[in-house]
Amino acid sequence: MLKTKLGIVFFSCAFLFLIFVHCTDEEIPAYSRNDAASKLGIPLTGSLQNPAFSPDGRAIVFTRFRDGYNTGPADIFVYHLDTYSVDTLVMDGSTNVNLPGACWNPQNQSIVFSSSRGDHDEIFMIAANGKPGEETRVTSRPAFMAYEPSFSPDGQWIVFESHPVDVEGQGVITKYDILGATYLPLTGTADDCRQPNWSPAGNLLLCQKFAGGQWDIWTMAIDGTTPVRVTSGAGDKTDASFSGNGTLIYYSSDAGLEYANIYKIPAGGGTPVRVTVCTGYDGAPAVSPDGMKLAFESCRGDPDGSPGTSIWILDISN
Repeated sequence: MLKTKLGIVFFSCAFLFLIFVHCTDEEIPAYSRNDAASKLGIPLTGSLQNPAFSPDGRAIVFTRFRDGYNTGPADIFVYHLDTYSVDTLVMDGSTNVNLPGACWNPQNQSIVFSSSRGDHDEIFMIAANGKPGEETRVTSRPAFMAYEPSFSPDGQWIVFESHPVDVEGQGVITKYDILGATYLPLTGTADDCRQPNWSPAGNLLLCQKFAGGQWDIWTMAIDGTTPVRVTSGAGDKTDASFSGNGTLIYYSSDAGLEYANIYKIPAGGGTPVRVTVCTGYDGAPAVSPDGMKLAFESCRGDPDGSPGTSIWILDISN
């Protein structure tokens, strides 16, 4: 997720990828990978972010911020891994953003996302084979914004991050019954919880919570009870999603690193294991339904200071 207009040349050798950047006013750090990740050749400009796999694992939905990392407007696309083709799903000139993880539901074959169209951000959904203009609005609350949605496995519920309008703090994890149009807050305003994802196993929700000066990953039952802090130690832990069977949580962390990389940890807690090895930033991880592939966004250096992220794939079957 970055900004800057600089030429980039890729050189690869075995598992090492180097990016040499032509520098202008300041020296830009080199980017190297010491894992087997490969960049997807998605033919789009801008910052490509938030990949999430289709239920059959053959496609990826993602957000493209047109003007750099987290800089709207933003559109949503589907990239087909077998044909290398791109479908435009949502593009109306506003900021439309999907969440990595459970945003593409296998039961209703829909993709859920947030959109800034109208007075403030609300949740929308669209058929996975839909076209721009076919999206429908899901939430509608004059006093609250809604971000970062994901589906329950049965497609009947959406869980999302709720804030009072024009307030970026006080994040409340909220469930919404699609059929009953009922909102159920699961956390309190003082907790400031963000980016909820629903486990494919159906039994847990995760989110990131700010406490003690840093972000950590927590889980809870789907009714909001029995909160458990999963991660600990120094550094921010963010952008989490479950593995395909719900037993692992993948997240981004800068603990002991200059820039965040991807880690995994058992959903019940335990010892984290580093998954990606990069001198730049890796974030927003999503695991394929069969647990064999990891998709994530990556860039050299700090995402807030570069032209944009690209989407990469890593084999995690071993």
